[in-house]
Amino acid sequence: MPHTPRPFRPDAETEATRWPAARLLTAVASRRATRALLHSPWPEAATARGPGPRAATDELLDARLRRAQQGRLTARTARHLAELAVAAGRVAEADRFLAFVPAGTKGLAGTRARRQRHVGRISEAVVGLRRAASAGRATPQERRQLHHYEDELRLLSGWRPVLPPVVGYRSEPASMLHLLPGTPAHRRSRRAPRAHSLLSATVAQGWTVTAVTRPGPAPDTGSRQPVAARVVDGVAYHRILPARRVRTATGRLQQEAQALLELALRSRPAVLRTTSHAGSALVTRAVAEALGIPWVYEVRELPADRWAASRPAEAATSERYRLCCAREAELLAAADDVVTPSRAMSERIRELTRALPTGPVPARVAPPAVDGPYLADPRPLREVRRVLGLPESARVVGAVAELLEREGLDDLLRAAALVAEEVPELLVVVVGDGPARPRLEALAAQLGLAGRVRFAGRVPDEQVVLYHQAFDVFVVPRKDEPGTRAVVPTESVEALATGTPVVASRLPVLAETVDDGITGMLTPPEEPETLAAVLQMMLECPAVRRCLGDEGRRRAVPARTWHTVAADAVEAYDHLTGRAGPREATA
Repeated sequence: MPHTPRPFRPDAETEATRWPAARLLTAVASRRATRALLHSPWPEAATARGPGPRAATDELLDARLRRAQQGRLTARTARHLAELAVAAGRVAEADRFLAFVPAGTKGLAGTRARRQRHVGRISEAVVGLRRAASAGRATPQERRQLHHYEDELRLLSGWRPVLPPVVGYRSEPASMLHLLPGTPAHRRSRRAPRAHSLLSATVAQGWTVTAVTRPGPAPDTGSRQPVAARVVDGVAYHRILPARRVRTATGRLQQEAQALLELALRSRPAVLRTTSHAGSALVTRAVAEALGIPWVYEVRELPADRWAASRPAEAATSERYRLCCAREAELLAAADDVVTPSRAMSERIRELTRALPTGPVPARVAPPAVDGPYLADPRPLREVRRVLGLPESARVVGAVAELLEREGLDDLLRAAALVAEEVPELLVVVVGDGPARPRLEALAAQLGLAGRVRFAGRVPDEQVVLYHQAFDVFVVPRKDEPGTRAVVPTESVEALATGTPVVASRLPVLAETVDDGITGMLTPPEEPETLAAVLQMMLECPAVRRCLGDEGRRRAVPARTWHTVAADAVEAYDHLTGRAGPREATA
């Protein structure tokens, strides 16, 4: 009898939906348990591409199913395997294991509900759990699971925080409060410094800026005790750290709204701003309405598209997807100003809100920018390669990205395998980390690239700029998915700013950044052969690389700086708060 893992806790699942790190840990734990059960690595499942790894895993699953048909798999183990398959995104395999679980098995209602919720059938998940509860068969875990799912459905169906109006509120002129989605923006992560760059550049424009992050453990301590504001480059950073967080999503958002209102009453902002996440937008709208001030919604991506991209095709037409889109459209229409980093995302927003009674919502475009070391002249190639420990004579193709399936780095590796036959000094360097890394490392070995690929992992931002300068060619081989068609990879702008030519997938948002044949090259997504041909041509033609790189830097610097983006933002804030009128009249 194979080892049977302990059953999943429904409350652990809901906790995983709160924090990106928790979601990753849940996935890692699931894969480890599955390897113990299947005696083999479990590749990235829902978005796995290519026949090799997926076919091998399917054979192993088939073997387990054959054992089940021979009576060698218990109902309890089959249910646990189904749980793990759902957690790994393998819905089809989960259904095959569930077929061996008899009706009435303890915990079956919860497993089926998680399966339904995974593909977006949230009402069906709730109904199934309610039936088990009304029949007296629901376990305590399933009753808690039902409570969370009902709360989630309520949140998707129109719930909003309730705050009393603040009578006589008076704001400080030229003062802004920004609700950030997670990690404090001054801390080192690939997204955080970009938010801080905008906020500090806004301070340089003469505005008072306060930033606050949503709940989470206090930095470096794990404590939930109050943390004093930290001022970095003129930006005052606060944390929302309630002494006791409630377990439901709606309860937590109500807590956050109350805490944000308390901070706003101390900092007296004239305008609120938040970054895309429906929860952040709900909280910000509630506080803005209580104070009677405008709020700005910055939309970097649509959560519904990101959610559906990692699930079976039915998720994109599911109840959850429709509810998420409707909720997002409602929030977009409620914002006083909507800003997005790309024209492609602006069009996606118009499409999403087209059916609203007020018509489509326009979005102001503020493209990603650079500052600091990206504005300085690039250091000599040999120098940066010595610093990074890269061979000076190599032909280096690089990528900087979160290692997710949608980034298409498997296509880069397949293209590199073809280029290596003609360019023996080829070296591929991948900077970043993420759940797809084990599969990418396995694929590199399978393709015979083990000595030609370096996975640098996450590195400090001061090293990222050096990697950009060390690359001969920077590659953005993204898959063609709804999210990748509209979400801007800022790394491509950073590469252009260092004078490195960019080869990218021909997607709408990347075509905004890379001018095909002028600052880089665009290739059809998910075509490694074409990508290989373009990479080989560029690696063998230094003059082409130099021409494309010089033009890319000329266009990126100084046109795309955070100072320029902040100046546009301040102009929008002035209009929202009424400060623009007198200025224009004086002029």
